[in-house]
Formats: sequence, structure tokens, C-alpha cells
Amino acid sequence: MSNKGTEMEYEKLSNLITAIILSNNNFVGEIPATLADLKGLRSLNLSNNNLEGHIPSSLSNLIVLESLDLSHNKLSGEIPQQLGELTALAVFDVSHNNLTGRIPGGTQFTTFNRTSFDGNPGLCGEPLLRKCESSETSQEEDTRSESPFAFGWKIVMIGYIGGTIAGVVLGHIFSTRKQEWLAKTFRLRLKTTERKRRRGN
Repeated sequence: MSNKGTEMEYEKLSNLITAIILSNNNFVGEIPATLADLKGLRSLNLSNNNLEGHIPSSLSNLIVLESLDLSHNKLSGEIPQQLGELTALAVFDVSHNNLTGRIPGGTQFTTFNRTSFDGNPGLCGEPLLRKCESSETSQEEDTRSESPFAFGWKIVMIGYIGGTIAGVVLGHIFSTRKQEWLAKTFRLRLKTTERKRRRGN
């Protein structure tokens, strides 16, 4: 078996599947997420097919995976950030797909060659020369910082400003008509008391 450029000979078959090599076929559809159940998998090669859809984030469960080749397919979306946790991963190739977004950080991904990501114009970040736009970063930070507590303070501020404006307007109206209103009220009360006195006399 050829793995990572090295020919390896196995004297007997293991009871666990350690490698899946299905390259250069005409497979279509999505990568099955159930591949993540093969805990002993060390090499997965699905290159040169017509696979579509996203790379399953569940592949990060393959903690002993050493080689992952998904190149020359029609995969889209982002490379799952969870794949950066695969510390045993030594070979990684997703070149010539339709992938977008930031390349995962992590110790392993900084060691991969740029050619591992060729043919994906939408990818950015190390080891590529194309840096991710700051607007994308700020958008992510804004989304993270947005919380119910912060949203509640916005409502309080809107209510406070609205109440202040209403108070100023009503106060102005009341102060200009205050004397006239008091005079009318006082005269009415005077007339009422005078009538009572006359009736009493």
C-alpha cells in the first residue's frame, strides 16, 4: 500500500480499516459523515472524483488520521476549523475545489504547503499569500460580542432618549400655559366658594 509517498507492506489484514483509497473514480454526491466512525482510519484518499457539498466537520473525530486527500473534486464551503485539532495529520490536500473562507489555524495547518490549497480562489490565510479581509474578522467579532445583555442596553438607551425628548416637549407646553391654567382653575374655585357663601347667607 502506498501511503504518503512510501510503499508499505502489511503481513496480515487488521480487524480495523486503516486506509480508504477511492481516488480516480467518478463518485458523485457528498462525503459521508459516517466515515468519522472509523476511529482507526489513518489514510483517506477521495481525490479526483466529482464529490460535492461540504467537508464534514465530523472528520475531526479521526484522531489518528495521518493523510487526507480530497483534491480535484467540487467541494464547497469552508474547511472545518475542527480539522486543526488533528495533531497526527501530516499530509493534507484540498487543492482544486470550490472552497472558501479562512484556512484553519493550528500547528498542523501551518506546516502544509501552499500547493495543498491551490485552485480555491476563495480561500485566505496562512500559508497562502492572500490575507483574510479585516471586514470578515470584524463581522465575526461583532457577532460574537452581540449578546442579549448588550441588546437590552440598546432598548434602555432608546427608551431613555425618547422619554427625555417627550419630557422636554411636555414641560415646555406646560410651563407656557401654566399661569393661564392656574388662573382659570383658581377663579372657578373662587366663584364656587362665593356662591356657597351667598346661599348660606
